[in-house]
Amino acid sequence: MPATTPVVYPIPVGADNYVWLMETAAGDAVIFDPGDFAPVADVLQRSRLNLTHILITHHHHDHTDGVTALARHFGARVIGHARDAGRLPPLDLAVGDGDAIPLGPLNCEVMATPGHTLGHVVYRIGDALFTGDTLFSLGCGRLFEGTAEMMWDSLRRLRALSGIGRVFPAHEYTLANLGFVLKLEPEREDLASLKWWVHEQIDQGKPTLPTTMERELQFNPFLRADDPDFVQRIGMTGNTAVAVFAHVRTMRNHH
Repeated sequence: MPATTPVVYPIPVGADNYVWLMETAAGDAVIFDPGDFAPVADVLQRSRLNLTHILITHHHHDHTDGVTALARHFGARVIGHARDAGRLPPLDLAVGDGDAIPLGPLNCEVMATPGHTLGHVVYRIGDALFTGDTLFSLGCGRLFEGTAEMMWDSLRRLRALSGIGRVFPAHEYTLANLGFVLKLEPEREDLASLKWWVHEQIDQGKPTLPTTMERELQFNPFLRADDPDFVQRIGMTGNTAVAVFAHVRTMRNHH
C-alpha cells in the first residue's frame, strides 16, 4: 500500500454532511456516503470523472439517499457491510471486517466499528481513513444501536492504527465539538490555537476537515477515556475506561 493517497475533495451535502470524493486513477473516482444525488452528480460531471465505486459506512439516510440514483446514473459498484445489507441500498459487494477492496491501483481496507450503528464500517486507503459517524473531529457518533463498550473498542482500534495522516469524518461538527472540549478542559492552554484556527476556517467558508489522528489523540475526549490525566480532570478517577467513555458520551448528548 502506498504511503500516501490521492487528493480527496469534500462535496457539501445538506446542513453539515460531507461526501468525500477520491480520484483513484486518471479519470476514475470513488465516493463515500452520498446522502444526495444532485450535488455529487454535478461535481462528477463538471470534473469529467468516471465514478467506479460508492462506499457506504452505515445505513442512515443522510449517508445513503443518493446511492441508488448515482449508481444507476454512473454505473458505479455499491459497497457496504454485509451485516446491514438489508438496510442499505442494493449492494454489488457486501464486505466485512478485514476485507480488502481493490480500487484501481489502490487498496481499500475495511474495518468494522460498531457503536453508532451495529453495522458501521470505516475504510482505510493508504494514509486516509474514512470514518463516517464513528470518529469525528473532536468527537464521536451517538450510540443509536451499539453499546458504550462497543464504541470504545472501535475507537481503540482506530487510534492504534499506524500511518494514518488524514481522517475524513462525514460531518462538519468541529466547532460544536470544540465547545464541548473547552467545557471539559477549560484550563488547557494548547486549545487556544486550535480554537483560533477553527474559527478562521469557518469564517472563510472552508472545511475544518480532514482532521489528523495526531490532533484527535491530543484533544478528542472520546479517545482518552483511559488517559489518567484526563480522567482525573473530569473527576472520574477509579472508573473503568468504558465507564469514563459512557459518562463523557452522556455529557456530550446534553451539551
